[in-house]
Amino acid sequence: MKRLQNLLLILLGNTVYCLGVVMFVLPNDLITGGTTGLGLFFNHQFHIPIEYFVGIFNVMMFLLGALILGIPFALTTLISTFYYPIALAICQNLPFLQNMTSDPMLSSVLGGIMIGFGIGVVIRAGASTGGMDIPPLILNKKFGIPVSVTLYILDFSILILQMFYTNKEKVLYGIFMVLTYTLVLDRILFIGKSQMQVKIISKEYETINTRIQEKMDRGSTLLQMESGYLHEHSFVILTVISSRELNRLNELVLSIDPKAFMIINQVNEVHGHGFTIEKNPL
Repeated sequence: MKRLQNLLLILLGNTVYCLGVVMFVLPNDLITGGTTGLGLFFNHQFHIPIEYFVGIFNVMMFLLGALILGIPFALTTLISTFYYPIALAICQNLPFLQNMTSDPMLSSVLGGIMIGFGIGVVIRAGASTGGMDIPPLILNKKFGIPVSVTLYILDFSILILQMFYTNKEKVLYGIFMVLTYTLVLDRILFIGKSQMQVKIISKEYETINTRIQEKMDRGSTLLQMESGYLHEHSFVILTVISSRELNRLNELVLSIDPKAFMIINQVNEVHGHGFTIEKNPL
């Protein structure tokens, strides 16, 4: 069931990515990064159909990734490598997907949202969209260069290539769209993973610590501390909860000690028992 779910998510992500390109990027002659942006450049310069270029380029990158990154990696990108160019060719021939809007700003926003959502869903399924995702992974493995840095460099290099045949306004829209889908991608990757880290300083730490475990079914950690003014030794309670549980924790702590000092931080991801690993039954 897990493999089937991941397969459906990969197909969904690539389909949404494809629809964003067909509905908003291509009809308004917007420029973008990634394999699609490279395809737009070759289409304009050499009249190579975008779906053909994307298909050939994806296969080349797939083979390169399999050679350098290994067969397990290749298997995760296999579906995207062949499905996306086929979906692109089909969607380009569907009349009801054409002429959605002629507003370049609206197209940049909606196209960026759909592309970011599509890529994010594929990555969350443990796969890759292939194409221009692969060179950054290779450089990261061989030279330790951060993937995000290489992606930004490649995306903006592709945007610069398209500057030679489009006006400056379209370039600005393209940059805006790349920034939009990058932000959406980050949000999609962290959906359901963001948690709240809470540190509680109180003289009633023993009671609060017990109540957190019993009433909220959350783990906690006691950290030794020394106050800065009176140099008193005590403990800080550290716990991690979901955003929805924050108000409940706040009420619980203040009902025990109205003068309790709480420090609350949002953390992007938490691994371990109760989060990524199921709790052991008592």
